[in-house]
Amino acid sequence: MCSHESHEHVLCTQCDMLVAVPELEQGTKATCPRCHTTLVSKWRYPYKQPAAYAFSALIMLLIACLFPFVKMGAAGIENEISLFQIIEIISTTRYSGLALFFLFFSLVIPAFCMVTIILLGLQVHIHKGLKVGMSRILFQMKSWCMAEIFLAGVLVSFVKLIAYGDIGVGLSFLPYCLFCMLQVRAFQCLDRHWLWNKIETAPKLNQKLEVGKTGISQNLRLCLVCTAILPAEQSQCPRCHARGHVRRHQSIQWTVALLLTSFLLYIPANVLPVMTTHMLGSDMDSTIMDGVILLWSDGSYPVALIIFIASIMVPSLKMIGIAWLCLDSQGYGNRDPHRMHFIYELVEYVGRWSMIDVFVITILAALVQMGQLMSIVPAQGVIFFGVVVILTMFAAMTFDPRLTWDRCEKKNAVKAVEQEGAIG
Repeated sequence: MCSHESHEHVLCTQCDMLVAVPELEQGTKATCPRCHTTLVSKWRYPYKQPAAYAFSALIMLLIACLFPFVKMGAAGIENEISLFQIIEIISTTRYSGLALFFLFFSLVIPAFCMVTIILLGLQVHIHKGLKVGMSRILFQMKSWCMAEIFLAGVLVSFVKLIAYGDIGVGLSFLPYCLFCMLQVRAFQCLDRHWLWNKIETAPKLNQKLEVGKTGISQNLRLCLVCTAILPAEQSQCPRCHARGHVRRHQSIQWTVALLLTSFLLYIPANVLPVMTTHMLGSDMDSTIMDGVILLWSDGSYPVALIIFIASIMVPSLKMIGIAWLCLDSQGYGNRDPHRMHFIYELVEYVGRWSMIDVFVITILAALVQMGQLMSIVPAQGVIFFGVVVILTMFAAMTFDPRLTWDRCEKKNAVKAVEQEGAIG
């Protein structure tokens, strides 16, 4: 059994437990013994593996941008669009913000992240300050890479349109599918802790570390950007230059403010139409729930359930979940911290998938442009809904999950004091 001096010490980002991580074998990972969060992963080829996947993903994205993506034919009229034509068509509507959602979340941010992974993974000789800046942005942008969600939205739109005409895919559809899989795999093979240690070793601490205790109890804090362990009073990290505190500054206040704003916007997002269908001279407005009902009545039960869960249930339950986490962290309810940790992880993961309905409307509005026969344009409700998804994602990001475990620690400390008093 190795001594703690031969281990690397890591503070858990979720529960603040100090863990001694031994030298890992290739293809293994270390998890927190308290909350089971992955702390460090060691891949077989940590330098080349993420970069190889990222490079392959970029090649597939380049190919996907050169050829037609999807096509539709109805009553002798055919329409074929590429990825860039989606942006061009949506930009001509009143709700051009929808084109920005698609551009950044499905193309620009994923492409930037893949380029960054290549440069950092291959250890290209660039200025250290630039490496630090790129690494900081990379992991902040990870949650906003939604290429796979857009692809799911395209498949859902096919089910919606199959009753109106012939749907087909272009030459770029398969490369984009491969791009989605490769960029997800590139992120899976990239370990934040390993990456920052390759840029610069973590700063040394001039105190003895006690494994199995929280950082806050040892007057330590975690840099949430580069995972360095710092003295609690040190506001700026010497490695990544990010400023921070023992706990996220005004975490509850920011989370509640974003949550209330998203709740207020969620009302018009569901009441107002998200798209308008022009067919043979008549207009039909559709809300999110109208789309679910239409799919259900057409017999597309699985797709109707997907849209209902992603666009109705997930945002509602996510707001309830975040509110519950805030209340619990302040001592209201006193639930099991393991259960609350599971709720937090679930909320953080599934929230971004609510964007699927926004992407469905994007592809419908771009593809269905057939003059007087049939055309679809986005409506104001989709912008409200997109903003709600973004705000709830920010709300989950600003919440500090360590507050839940702090509440548990305080409760246990009070019980210990009471027991000592009773014995005395």
